[in-house]
Amino acid sequence: MATIRLGDEAPNFTAQSSEGTINFHEWLGDSWGILFSHPADYTPVCTTELGTVAKYKSEFDKRNVKVVALSVDGLESHKGWIKDINETQHTTVNFPIIADEDHKVSELYDMIHPNANDKLTVRSVFVVGPDKKVKLIIVYPASTGRNFDELLRVIDSLQLTAYYKVATPANWENGDDCVVVPSIATADIPGIFPKGFKEVKPYLRMTPQPNLN
Repeated sequence: MATIRLGDEAPNFTAQSSEGTINFHEWLGDSWGILFSHPADYTPVCTTELGTVAKYKSEFDKRNVKVVALSVDGLESHKGWIKDINETQHTTVNFPIIADEDHKVSELYDMIHPNANDKLTVRSVFVVGPDKKVKLIIVYPASTGRNFDELLRVIDSLQLTAYYKVATPANWENGDDCVVVPSIATADIPGIFPKGFKEVKPYLRMTPQPNLN
């Protein structure tokens, strides 16, 4: 089984989901995407996670991000679980959940780690760009719920740095100053970043976030 690395093309697949058949690349279209796995249906942490994602859908929409979840259980199980999620999390699941009973997608994305559990997926997260390349991989143990505010923060950074010659420093939040990438000579910064810059060290130059008015 090949390991997926940053910059690799996200493996394509066709699978059944709670919203019908999905061909992953076609479904993404020109959008960014998040594919995230869950150990199993009717698990407590996953129930809170999927409820949270449903509540955050407008934030993902603002960023042109489509979200799809995966669990190793089947469609009928998903349907019952979605009812529980809607009831207990006071929301409506508004994104597809892939049924991966044969582990086809889980194995394609190396979501099952035998030393943790030989049948259930870990909490994997893959962020995929419109070019279908993998931009981010995070793997959590089954016991730890994900922080979706952090995923939004990372997507803001990924989208900013994809289109501007900046990087984002530690604990960066949308609106904070950014790091000018080392490949830009200091003498060239004013022509590229007209908002100005601060040279902390020759290798550490800060500029206001360039995509904000």
